[in-house]
Amino acid sequence: MHIFQLSFFLLFLFNSLSHAEQFYNEFYYSNCSVADYTPNTTFETNLNTLLPILTFNAHFVTFFYTERGGNPNSAFGLFVCRGDVSFDTCNACVDQATQDIKQKCPNRREAVIWYDICMLRYSDHNFQSVYDPSINSLALMRRQQNVSDPRRFNQTLNGLLKNLSSKAAFSPSVRMLAMGEANFTASQKIYAVVQCTPDLSRSDCNTCLEAAISEIPVCCDGKDGAVIIGASCAMRYEVFPFYAAAPSAFRRPPSSTTDAASVKEKGHHALLNYSGPPVGLELMDSSMNGEETQDLPLIDLITIQAATNNFSDENKLGEGGFGPVYKGMLSNGKEIAVKRLSRSSGQGPKEFKNEVTLIAKLQHRNLVRLLYCCIEKGEKLLIYEYMPNTSLDVFLFNPIKRAQLGWERCQKIIGGIAKGLVYLHEDSRLRIIHRDLKASNVLLDHEMNPKISDFGMARFLGGNQSQINTNRVVGTYGYMAPEYAMGGRFSVKSDVYSFGILLLEIVSGKRNNSHHLPNHAQSLLTYAWELWCDGTTMRLIDPLLAQTCQISEVLRWIHIGLLCVQQDAADRPTMSLVVLMLGSESMDLPQPTQPGFFVSRVVIESDQSSGSAKMGSMNEVTISTLQPR
Repeated sequence: MHIFQLSFFLLFLFNSLSHAEQFYNEFYYSNCSVADYTPNTTFETNLNTLLPILTFNAHFVTFFYTERGGNPNSAFGLFVCRGDVSFDTCNACVDQATQDIKQKCPNRREAVIWYDICMLRYSDHNFQSVYDPSINSLALMRRQQNVSDPRRFNQTLNGLLKNLSSKAAFSPSVRMLAMGEANFTASQKIYAVVQCTPDLSRSDCNTCLEAAISEIPVCCDGKDGAVIIGASCAMRYEVFPFYAAAPSAFRRPPSSTTDAASVKEKGHHALLNYSGPPVGLELMDSSMNGEETQDLPLIDLITIQAATNNFSDENKLGEGGFGPVYKGMLSNGKEIAVKRLSRSSGQGPKEFKNEVTLIAKLQHRNLVRLLYCCIEKGEKLLIYEYMPNTSLDVFLFNPIKRAQLGWERCQKIIGGIAKGLVYLHEDSRLRIIHRDLKASNVLLDHEMNPKISDFGMARFLGGNQSQINTNRVVGTYGYMAPEYAMGGRFSVKSDVYSFGILLLEIVSGKRNNSHHLPNHAQSLLTYAWELWCDGTTMRLIDPLLAQTCQISEVLRWIHIGLLCVQQDAADRPTMSLVVLMLGSESMDLPQPTQPGFFVSRVVIESDQSSGSAKMGSMNEVTISTLQPR
């Protein structure tokens, strides 16, 4: 028996956009099944897990379908927001819906709730890609007015809605959403939006919209505004503009999923064996001008627990500033790295969303790839591609493993890091400042290709911004540019400074903040500058590296590193210029000016496990000055 019935509402609003916005998140209607579930059962637990997942995804998408639990107690749910609204507005509507639906449909096994800009639905059975053709017309007459010429109005409206329905259902460039307008009179237009839930097939979407249009003569003949809603599609028309100028761009999920039965026992619905486009957390930002981005699936906690042997110590790869990282293996044999954010870590929901949003948008061979994320039962997990050679610091600062690098590999690593930064600063759709570039945040794949990771601190520059000021300085001791550490000013040149430090570490095999530097140097940077001023720069080169390199080439790279760490950010080269300098031996290099020596005697709020620091006070920070001899 079909319990979700296509319900019709007539809604006439005042003839102005500003007044329409007063009803932007207006509640329309809820529909509840007759069947109840028993409180405190597995189904209720799964439902209570499902609803927050829907709310979380509304931060990033305007449509999402998922399930929680396993048969016979699975809870299935989806939300869809009107395609022209922002993600913040969508999230607010879905958040309200998850609260209201349990109040309006208490203990019901199936329910659906509609608002002006979103619809949310859950059920105890899988309804993905299923169109319910049953129709029950319910008219709510409010502020309804007749048009001056009903026959002409109906003809114009019918033509507009049919055109939009065909576009929404069959146009390959849109995702079952269309909006537009048509001239009714010389001074009046009709505005309309039609939309299907994007899990429908295109033929079912067209059937749903045609059924809705066919009911208009019965319920709304000659009326100047209506909202027509159903579990599979909706449409609205008015004689004033009520939608944004352009819809959000989003990608259509697959019309069907694989057989979930084979993976339900592992707690993951149709993601592990699915070979088509991923279903789930699809991320986009308004600053991307409507361009599509990669889908990012959610994954169940039980799947990650199974993959990591319940986060066992044997699977632990290391400890980061925000929590431990574990190796895991999914049931299909794919190896993963799981970043488990500590509940007591400094990375809260904002930083978590920041990292998920940023890295899911970035696609480059020298950036680590984020595969899934999980937010469930208080856990916040980021699931990355597994890097079998761990991080660069493991090789750089281990005398045994460092012998495996050699000059050719070092060139490949430093060149790849530089190209990754060029992508972040100049070539990606967002201009990203990493803010925490260091050896431990550079991962190495099976071919020793470098991949920049850990975007929890990253920020993007909007519009014509060239730098950002902040009162909350976060980063790692020894890698922060002085203008950032002491003044809270960061820009792409802050990353250039960190890159320069990293380059000097690779060439020397020494940490910048090591206590075992020659001549009791305060840092690797001060030691490198002393050698440069003395004309003895060769002494900086790691003896193991000297066995496989051309000394002149390494000296040039040290020169480039010193250009990157100059005191004045304006004097530092861009990363695109750095790539040119690294790749051209004939290119003349300017003489470096004095570096920005930043030596911190006390690091406030320091996380000793990772070296990450939040600088709360600058009272204990000094700048050391060295003059050339």
